[in-house]
Amino acid sequence: MQTLSGSSESEIGISVIIPIYNEVENIDPVYESLLAPLQQTGRTFEIIFIDDGSLDGTPERARAIATKDKQVRVIEFVRNYGQTSAMMAGIDHACGDVVIAMDGDGQNDPADIPRLLDVLDQGFDVVSGWRKDRQDDMLTRTFPSRIANALISKVSGVHLHDYGCSLKAYRGSIIKKVRLYGEMHRFIPIYTSWHGAKVTEIPVTHHPRLRGKSKYGLNRIAKVLLDLAVLRFLDRFLTKPIYVFGGFGMMCIGGSLLTFLWMLILKLFFSTTFIQTPLPVLTAMLFCTGVLSILMGLLAELLVRTYHESQDKRIYSVRTLTNFD
Repeated sequence: MQTLSGSSESEIGISVIIPIYNEVENIDPVYESLLAPLQQTGRTFEIIFIDDGSLDGTPERARAIATKDKQVRVIEFVRNYGQTSAMMAGIDHACGDVVIAMDGDGQNDPADIPRLLDVLDQGFDVVSGWRKDRQDDMLTRTFPSRIANALISKVSGVHLHDYGCSLKAYRGSIIKKVRLYGEMHRFIPIYTSWHGAKVTEIPVTHHPRLRGKSKYGLNRIAKVLLDLAVLRFLDRFLTKPIYVFGGFGMMCIGGSLLTFLWMLILKLFFSTTFIQTPLPVLTAMLFCTGVLSILMGLLAELLVRTYHESQDKRIYSVRTLTNFD
């Protein structure tokens, strides 16, 4: 299949994927700033714009660029699905040996791409950008981001200064294994580490936003915390959910036993009848909650086995095989 200037898909060296949403003022400057650094690498390349249901003239502008330059490809969504879906679409359609993701707001500097590739060539599978001198509002963007990055690093064990930086380079063979859902795009380095990827980061240039409006606010803090809970569950308990549900159920049943004993003590030694305290109701609620949690854990175990066996998915990943046919 021919795609770029007579080059086949297998010959593409670099795929740059750029999710865009209402960035009509930025798309031309971003495209123009990409050409020189990509040509500097000496590799064949493609630029993929993923329009996430923009309501301005962004898709028309992207199509106009693609008409002039066959190295530009455009994916247009029927509506707004979010950045994670746009990233996943870009990954699915990328043909390069290396996939580079970046924002379409002009704050990432394409001049950093050759540096990302140099580090990738040193044996790493993922090179993440670190906006060391971040040009965003300190109160609403930078400070919350620092707290979130520290928390994510602590919980995941993959220590990066800046998970929110979109400018990252991935080996195509690694990133193609990742499946993203919800708003999990910021956790891609963690997902790749689950597949055995070697992850590192380097400082990159960050520019202030000159055109357009930021799509992020303080409301994403709660989303990050909830996504982190999901990530922790997937990392530790994906193949053994009974430990989560069953553990909580055992705690509830244990609590019900304690409240029952306290209820008996009050009855036998302090002449306090059962109807004088809320303990009977609390005991029954804790016991029922515990039993239901354990049953949910058993159901989750069945679902996990169905998930793996119906799709012939392995619960492990092999790096190499020696002397096997």
